[in-house]
Amino acid sequence: MSPRAFVLGVLCVLSPVPVPVPAHTHTLSLDGKWTLTNSNASLSLPAQVPGSVHTALQQQGYIQDPYFRFNDVSYRWIAFENWTYAVTFPGSQLRDRQKVLLVLDGVDTVSTVTLNGMVVGKTDNMFRRYDVSVRDRLQDGDNELKVHLLSPVLYASERRNAHSAYRVPPECPPDVQRGECHVNFVRKEQSSFSWDWGPSFPTMGLWRVRVEAFDVLQLSRVSSVALFNSSLSQWTVQVQLVVDVVLKTRGQITLSIPELHTENTFSTQLVPGETRLSFSVHVNTSSQVRLWWPHGHGEQPFYRLLVRGSQDGVLILSTESKVYFRSVELVQEPIVGSPGLSFYFRINGKPVFLKGSNWIPAHSFQDRVTPAVLRNLLQSAVDANMNALRVWGGGVYEQDLFYDICDELGVMVWQDFMFACAMYPTEDDFLQTVREEVVQQVRRLASHPSVIIWSGNNENEAALATDWFNIPASQRPTYVKDYVTLYVDNIRAIVQQEDQTRPFLVSSPTNGAESEQEGWVASNPYDPLYGDTHFYSYVQDCWDWRTFPRTRFASEYGFQSWPSFSTLQPVSIKEDWSYDSDFTSHRQHHEGGNQQMLQQAALHFHLPSSTQASSRFTHTLYITQVMQAQCVKTQTEFYRRSRSEIIEGKGHTMGALYWQLNDIWQAPSWSSLEFGGKWKMLHYFAQDFFAAVLPVGFEDDDTLLVYAVSDLSQDLQLRAVVTVFSWADLDPACTLKSDPLLVPGGSAVPIFKQPVAALLAGCGRCTRLTCLLTFHLEDDRGQQGPTNHHFLCSPKDAEGLQRPNITAKVQQEETGYSVTLRSASVAPFVWLDVGAVPGRFSSNGFLMLSRNRTLTFSAWRPTSVEELSRSLTVTSLTDVY
Repeated sequence: MSPRAFVLGVLCVLSPVPVPVPAHTHTLSLDGKWTLTNSNASLSLPAQVPGSVHTALQQQGYIQDPYFRFNDVSYRWIAFENWTYAVTFPGSQLRDRQKVLLVLDGVDTVSTVTLNGMVVGKTDNMFRRYDVSVRDRLQDGDNELKVHLLSPVLYASERRNAHSAYRVPPECPPDVQRGECHVNFVRKEQSSFSWDWGPSFPTMGLWRVRVEAFDVLQLSRVSSVALFNSSLSQWTVQVQLVVDVVLKTRGQITLSIPELHTENTFSTQLVPGETRLSFSVHVNTSSQVRLWWPHGHGEQPFYRLLVRGSQDGVLILSTESKVYFRSVELVQEPIVGSPGLSFYFRINGKPVFLKGSNWIPAHSFQDRVTPAVLRNLLQSAVDANMNALRVWGGGVYEQDLFYDICDELGVMVWQDFMFACAMYPTEDDFLQTVREEVVQQVRRLASHPSVIIWSGNNENEAALATDWFNIPASQRPTYVKDYVTLYVDNIRAIVQQEDQTRPFLVSSPTNGAESEQEGWVASNPYDPLYGDTHFYSYVQDCWDWRTFPRTRFASEYGFQSWPSFSTLQPVSIKEDWSYDSDFTSHRQHHEGGNQQMLQQAALHFHLPSSTQASSRFTHTLYITQVMQAQCVKTQTEFYRRSRSEIIEGKGHTMGALYWQLNDIWQAPSWSSLEFGGKWKMLHYFAQDFFAAVLPVGFEDDDTLLVYAVSDLSQDLQLRAVVTVFSWADLDPACTLKSDPLLVPGGSAVPIFKQPVAALLAGCGRCTRLTCLLTFHLEDDRGQQGPTNHHFLCSPKDAEGLQRPNITAKVQQEETGYSVTLRSASVAPFVWLDVGAVPGRFSSNGFLMLSRNRTLTFSAWRPTSVEELSRSLTVTSLTDVY
């Protein structure tokens, strides 16, 4: 094996479905209604657990929707208060057991826990589970449990003030974010103190709370990994059980995978305390095992693992889990003819191009992230042909259901640890809570085949290397030492001890193996010859592919847009509906973002100029989405066509994860899905630019090239079909076809090349200003992949482009609704919108080059032809001029 290649064993994982406890274990859930009180008892109200302070205050009518207009600032006072959750529960059935645990599955964040007036525990980390032994504190009658939550803002400030030796930047977020300071001193969702796409809501609250009582033992977690021995053609499934034992006992553990005709029984000695039991189950032949594959590369099968434990013939534990088999390798090795190293993932031995986006928290208040919300967002990712998401390091480790759905849908997860865009302290107590956080999260998430890599942080190597925080040169060694202490000596060491089946990167972006050689902080973590890169540029022309880095792996890039009017309307009033209003300025948390969008759009489009204010506002929202979709399309297609090429040492790009998938509130951002799940134009474009077979067209030195990109396993014989249209005519001017060419599976191959002047010379009176191109791929079976387009000039300069006067008719079909459009002329960026009716169209934002086109609409709630017809608007580019 190459010393530069990170090659890992094959993984078999158990989905962390809730583990059934032994029959003699008594579990008392404390979820439900609690009482919530502020520090001086001036407010006392019912509160649901799971839940948060803001949610409880809104439910009881003390505050409005926190997302309405300027309420993120109006409700700052909530996070500066201390709050207490209180509940009573009976103790009579619990005290009879040998051990009683109070289990806090999530406390946000800093608290003192009391039972019957006595302190039983403290919490300081949102990302940890806390188990507190409380048997000796229980009473036979009612027991009063209180969780006293400290203001996270004041706590963070106190921790920063106590750290007097040197500053730990950044002190505060930029003013434009209207956030709170010193979030890096508290282990909670970093973006809850504000971010450049989200509001400041430093939350407080409780997740799942329960009491567990037992006499012999309790099974708290099951996980497994599997290694494949090629010489023996044998899988070895290594199973770990975490049990909490009360009394010393000897018993038997039986592990079986019925579908693979595998069963092993082990005798074991159990000693008091939390114990990790490790077992190996052998599967005889590899041919029996069906592998888990990413979306688009195969299926996602699983097997059942049965776990049974007995003592003297009596069953003492029993559970069942899902078992998946798959391998992952992160390959960093020399490339022939190029300096640097490769950077790509092999899944089950197959190189896979990662296509997808970056995931941020789906809501400021996690108790409002329902199963339906998760399912909708993740299904939307898969429906746009994505196979990967990066769970970004400034949010939260997602709930179990998120990873369950990713397992089911074949969505690979790049999992960051929750550190982002900051330096962090390294005091002993901080490191200790981080160590416990990492152990718990790795043990929880290692059971998922979807998780393919751990990453220590977001952008902190780059922050150090490129001096984001103006650290004097004399002090730099201190910060590098802290960086290595936290991410290498602690987090990396723990991950490698707990999970040897996945790669670990210290940061993103990073030069990977090269960063390690340079002492973990590379001189240039953005070097396109190594690792992954983040790249943003809002000034350069996004239609020019030469402005993008030809990187090994693009893990962040993107452009902003505004959401639809229907998304903004519920949280605004009429006076807000202007691009220059206080509201639109308040919602923009990226410095200069509103103007950057218009400046980028103005490079190729006329900006809306309607004299009617409401029309000008909605048209401007539309043009920002057109700009964003076209920009990200151009950049993503550049990365996809670069997978098989090395040019000046750069290339072999094997990943494109744009920033970002989802929104946390109703505001401008880089997302392709609006808050609530509505698809922006970018997401519809992603359906095409992430297609398994894709034609990519671009110009180089006034020559048109068309590449055929294929993610398929099999080879194809493809030709390019290029059609020239006049802006003034729906009938094609001419069509050209290339000769068939072999396109190997998993490659990008140029299959058409012709100077633009020569191409147009054969098409009548076409010039760059009067004509445009479409192109697609086909073989003997017909068209393969989507039809793409290439503009020979900026649409604002196009000659002959007219207003299309599109009409639409909505009809009900057996499987949903159809919309039939009729256009009088060529119509770029045709956008259908049904306002507040949730759902999505089969296609949207498209170039209409036919007189008639029929689409489908999938509604996410019951609707009717009448409601859709009343709500439907159709906009194309010339409609906003």
